[in-house]
Amino acid sequence: MIKFKALVVAALLVGVDQWVKAWAYAGLDAPITVIPGLFYLTYLENTGAAFGMFQGRALALAIASMVVLVFVLYLLASGKATGWVFVTGLTLILGGGVGNLIDRLARGFVIDYLDFSALWGFPIFNLADVFVVAGTILMMVHILFIEEKNPAPKTDPDDSPLAEAIQSGDGEQTGENS
Repeated sequence: MIKFKALVVAALLVGVDQWVKAWAYAGLDAPITVIPGLFYLTYLENTGAAFGMFQGRALALAIASMVVLVFVLYLLASGKATGWVFVTGLTLILGGGVGNLIDRLARGFVIDYLDFSALWGFPIFNLADVFVVAGTILMMVHILFIEEKNPAPKTDPDDSPLAEAIQSGDGEQTGENS
């Protein structure tokens, strides 16, 4: 049941992401000030990845995205993803990854519009990017703090094969009877 819910939520995230990007594509002609000196809505066509890396490599980025998304789907479908934090992280990554993949395949670029560049020169990004980053953070929290680690098996000297052989009488006999 958790797999179905994760897929439904991921599909909703893709829908919201694509709806906002369609709005930005059709109507965000000039930057809109949301919080003066801090936050703007600015239309940008990003042909690269995060922070402007790999500009002009939409096909390579699309292929890499597909590989990651197939792995995420595998984790969700196989039941290997357990715990709400991990599943939520994967769901966010799936929704955001598919949202940006649609842009790369349909347009050859990703539509970015969330602009905090006035603050620290931060790159313009989009809602799908927020989903991917939040999902990655949740996965890291799960792996680092929640996931049960398999402790090394405790070795008890009485559990060794030699000790078992001696206790059962199968060991070599020494002394007068040999």
